[in-house]
Amino acid sequence: MRNLDVCRKIYSRVRSSDASVSLAAPRNALHFTFAAAKVSREPARVWDLSSWGNEFHSPEDFDWVVDYLDFIYFDDHEAAYDILLLLGSMGVCCSPAKQRLFIERLIACMDSNMPLHLRHAALRAARSAREQIASIDVIDDARLRDIVLTKLSSAILSVVCPHPGTTPTNDDADPFFNYDRDLCYLELVCALARNSDWHPHLFGDRHIDRCISMIPQSCYSESPMQHTFYIAGILLQITPQQTSITSLDSDTEQQWWDVMRSAWKYILYDINNARSFKLLLVLVDGTKQYMQIASKSDLEQLIDNVDYVVEELEGLMQENRRRQEMGQEMQDSEQVEGIIITAKDLRTVASNMLESFGQ
Repeated sequence: MRNLDVCRKIYSRVRSSDASVSLAAPRNALHFTFAAAKVSREPARVWDLSSWGNEFHSPEDFDWVVDYLDFIYFDDHEAAYDILLLLGSMGVCCSPAKQRLFIERLIACMDSNMPLHLRHAALRAARSAREQIASIDVIDDARLRDIVLTKLSSAILSVVCPHPGTTPTNDDADPFFNYDRDLCYLELVCALARNSDWHPHLFGDRHIDRCISMIPQSCYSESPMQHTFYIAGILLQITPQQTSITSLDSDTEQQWWDVMRSAWKYILYDINNARSFKLLLVLVDGTKQYMQIASKSDLEQLIDNVDYVVEELEGLMQENRRRQEMGQEMQDSEQVEGIIITAKDLRTVASNMLESFGQ
């Protein structure tokens, strides 16, 4: 995105104390960049999670953006909002050299004293950087690891639970359940749950309680909700090590099954995402574990959903073969093939159970 380089040069002139350039200049340049890319700055559109800009950018390309955020976040909330909106849209955040500063300013922008739209933009930027945040075990900086696991974890929850300890309501400006905000949050937590180093903090900071509290809204709503796919992924990834945790034990077997079967209904929203492949394997195992109480209609619906998923994955395999014939890079073919095999095995188990209803 050529306009970003112009923004960088303008910001550099501001920091060099060029009297001919005002502090408003880089903010105005960012506004122009958003307009040229036809990206809305409206707070109501902050949860539009599609990426923009087709050019390749290295993490180092955004180091100046993190410096800019550090320079103005406390005094210029609108410019900070623009920066976080940008970082949440590009798929990269910064180089390792700026990682601690990025995390510290992300936490600051999530503070309860900050404007709501800025806190939301910070959550969105964290979601965009979820793979880096999840990989806490590869961070050499011990202080940064501590900041991420302690301060960032609780800050993230504060954005989706702005008033802990109070009675939930949907009448507030930031309601207890917000479809897009909470989907963004669940994608982030699901990535964190893949790393066992995060598990004690997901429990201790009450992220798991928050996820469980979304089950009724997500599973039993008349409108389709893909939240259940991520809730299932989160709970299934953390249960092997935390089977005795009270918040999980309080869930009935029926609730577990409701989460599993609902996850299969809305899995196709994200099926072509490589991150979903591992979750699919986890979901297959979880479904087998909890499907023993399934009704006949549940099994019929599950078989239809699994068939549809297998059909989509087989289509992806065909596309991979076509790419291979053309000499192009394939996408996780062995992993996709393994998922197809396990999904078909789940279908066989469900079909055998369904046949038993007629005996």
